[in-house]
Amino acid sequence: MPSHVIDMVMLRNIFGTAEMRSFWSDENRLQKQLDVEAALALAEGELGLIPTDAAKVIASKAKVEFLDLDEIAEEVLKVKHSLMPTVKGLQKVCGQAGEYVHYGVTTQDVVDTGMILQLKESHSVIVNQLQSIVEELSRIARKHRGTPMAGRSHGMQGMPTTFGFKIAVILSEVIRHLDRLREIEEKTFIGVLGGAVGTYASFGSLGPEVERRALKQLGLEAPEICWHSSRDRIAEYIGVLGMISATIGKMANEFYNLMRTEIDEIEEPFTPGKIGSSTMPHKRNPAALEGIVSLAKPIRYNVALILEGMIIEHERDAMSWRGEWIALPETCIYLSAQLASMHSVLQGLVVKPANMLRNLNIQGGVLLSERIMFALAGPLGKQTAHNVVYNLCVQAVDQNKPFREMLLENQQVCDALSQDELETLLDPSTYLGEAPMIVDRVLERAEESGWLKNEKHV
Repeated sequence: MPSHVIDMVMLRNIFGTAEMRSFWSDENRLQKQLDVEAALALAEGELGLIPTDAAKVIASKAKVEFLDLDEIAEEVLKVKHSLMPTVKGLQKVCGQAGEYVHYGVTTQDVVDTGMILQLKESHSVIVNQLQSIVEELSRIARKHRGTPMAGRSHGMQGMPTTFGFKIAVILSEVIRHLDRLREIEEKTFIGVLGGAVGTYASFGSLGPEVERRALKQLGLEAPEICWHSSRDRIAEYIGVLGMISATIGKMANEFYNLMRTEIDEIEEPFTPGKIGSSTMPHKRNPAALEGIVSLAKPIRYNVALILEGMIIEHERDAMSWRGEWIALPETCIYLSAQLASMHSVLQGLVVKPANMLRNLNIQGGVLLSERIMFALAGPLGKQTAHNVVYNLCVQAVDQNKPFREMLLENQQVCDALSQDELETLLDPSTYLGEAPMIVDRVLERAEESGWLKNEKHV
């Protein structure tokens, strides 16, 4: 019976996706290791290291359906070795040809290369999921490029911005992550078949060619040197996944805050039957957003676990190595859930421009204090204007009066600006800087990057 949230029937689809779980399942892990054994045998057969007929038999029998997983699991517990029961199982179904199974390699060759094959499958899905998020972010940014809202710093309203600008900031970040994933491929998807301590000693002079041919069959590149004790490739890759997760978590956390009752500027999709609380019938909780944020935390800790695994003794050890067996599957599975959930949120995100405008005006124009200051700078001087506006802002807050009223009651202000000019200056929708243009620039970058596959103009 499952005892981890990844596999629990009631929770697994919250903490992962079926597709990503399949990549890191017992069956797929075993199959990838068998694929390595098959490719190795075929390469060795081509080079005359083992009989060609034996190589063909091994390749034909290296299928998970020919082995008994439960039997292998029992044997792993008995012999305290993660791969030898698999090797013996494959040997058994290959008959006499089984004598040539696992010829010349070591356990870590097969486990590491199999893991890279699993990671390559995961990578393809993660890229596709991120691309889908780019498409949704682009759609929202374009639609709301000029939708005014309060820009906040330190949790407080600062100056007007646009919702499209807020989304474009995240869009730009996600595009950089996709660029990172593209750039990292040639360093990550590299196998290893170096033998006991990585010197090809059991292969003789044919070692590099055995490795090159076998890995080519698997769609992987060959390393310039054995990386049993060099885990930087894995650490770098999971570091990028950690950043992606943090970006998605940050976006969900931002939406969570904007969905607060008192702010109410957006809302995650709500469908009939969705329950916010077991005791408060009125609640529409940000359940999806909370789930997305919560998954960012274990992923960050997994990044740290992988970094710990870079400290290895001598040519290899299992103390550090096994941390990857925990962290990589969890990270890929959790991230797939984050990305799938965020894509769903973005598709149905409810944006409330009227409430954004309401919140912009909630302080009676104080958000436009900078604009008023610069308008007064000409007739009064910049420093004098700053002092005047600052004092009026303080009075407006202390007296709980609209900033607009304080301005109209001040003689210096009225001498410098007409009431019509003040009303224009206090319109937040006309003080957005270059926000819409910057959104367009990010959208153009998205199109040029090649990551925006299905452009939808709104």
